[in-house]
Amino acid sequence: MQIAVLKEKTGNETRVALVPESVKKLVALKVAVTVESGAGLFAGASDEDYLTAGATIATDRTTLLGNADVLVSVNRPTEDDIHLLKTGAVVFGFLRPLDEPMELQPAVRSGLTVFAMELVPRSTRAQAMDGLSSMATVVGYKSVIMAAERMPRMFPMLMTAAGTVPPARVLILGAGVAGLQAIATARRLGAVVEGFDIRAAAGEAVRSLGATFLEVDLGDLQTEDSGGYAKEVTEEAMERSRALIAKTARHSDCIVTSAQVPGRPAPLLITEEAVTGMKRGSVIVDLAGASGGNCAVTKPGEEVLHHGVTVLAPLNLATTVPVHASQLFSRNATAFLALLIDKGELHINLEDDVVGPTCVAHAGKALNPRVAAALEGQGQ
Repeated sequence: MQIAVLKEKTGNETRVALVPESVKKLVALKVAVTVESGAGLFAGASDEDYLTAGATIATDRTTLLGNADVLVSVNRPTEDDIHLLKTGAVVFGFLRPLDEPMELQPAVRSGLTVFAMELVPRSTRAQAMDGLSSMATVVGYKSVIMAAERMPRMFPMLMTAAGTVPPARVLILGAGVAGLQAIATARRLGAVVEGFDIRAAAGEAVRSLGATFLEVDLGDLQTEDSGGYAKEVTEEAMERSRALIAKTARHSDCIVTSAQVPGRPAPLLITEEAVTGMKRGSVIVDLAGASGGNCAVTKPGEEVLHHGVTVLAPLNLATTVPVHASQLFSRNATAFLALLIDKGELHINLEDDVVGPTCVAHAGKALNPRVAAALEGQGQ
C-alpha cells in the first residue's frame, strides 16, 4: 500500500498533510509513504527528516500520483491531480463536500474513493480524527493574537506609576472549538471576556473559562443538531440575538466571530449599525468570512475600515501557524488512515461507524446525500 503526500498547491497553503512523526507510525504499519520534495518545508520538516522517518522522497509529481493507493491532502486536490490517480485510489483531506459539492465531480467520475475530514463523526471513537476541531483550535488562538496586534490598546489591566490601564473588553461570538479557544487566549492575555452562542448549553463551557455568557431568551427553540453543531433558527430569534450583540458591542474593544452552520451561509450577527456604534479603534476578526461572514461589512480575505472600526476576515488562518497546524492535521489523518490499513494492505469497510459516514464517494457513486443530489442536478 502506497500513501502519497503532495506539496500543497492551494493559494498560500503552508501546511503539509503528514509530518515525519506520523510517517514513522504509518511505516510501522507496513505501508510505504512517498512525499513530494519540499512538501513539509513551511511546516518545519525537511526532505531529510522524512527520509529519516522512513519515507521516500519523490521529485516527479505525476509518477507519485500514478503510484498512489492513498493520497492524503490538506486541501482538495486539483482536477489535474485527480486525473493522475488510478481508479480505486483513496483521497482524504478537507474537501468542502457540503459547501462545494460539484467540485468533487471529477473525483466521482474517476472512480476514486473519497473521504472528507469535515464529515468525520463527532463521536468519542472519532475524536482523534476530528480535523475540524484541531484547525479550529489553531484559528481561535491566532484570531485573538491578530486582534491584539491590530488594536491600539493593550489587553491586560496594568497598574503603573502613571496610573492604571484598564483591561480590554473582548466579545467572542460562537462557542464552538474556535470560539472557546479564542476566549481562553483572550483571558490569558488579561482581557475581560464575554461570550455569546445561540445554544444555551454552550454557557457552561464559556463560564468555565472565566468569561461572562450572554444569553438570549429563545424559549423552547432547538438550536443544536444531533452532531452538536448549531442549527439555522428563525429570523425572530436572530433579531433578538443581533440586538443583544449590538448592545454589547458598544463597550467592546474587540470582537471575534466564529459562528457557522455546516453547508450554509454564515449567520449575520453584527449589523452595519452595530459596527458603526462601536468605539473607534475597535477590531473585529470575522472567522466566518469563507462562508459569507458574521458581520455585515465583512469582505472575505480583505481588511475593511468602517467608521474607525477595523474588520478583518482571514480566509485560511491556520496556514499562519503551519508547524502546529500540520502536526495536528497529521495526527488526525493518521488516526483515520489506521482504520483503512489491515496488515499493510488497503481495506475499506464502509460499515464502520467512522469510515462509512466520512465517505463522500466510492466506486463511481456519490454516497453523501448532498453531493449525490448536486451531481444528479447536473445530470451526473
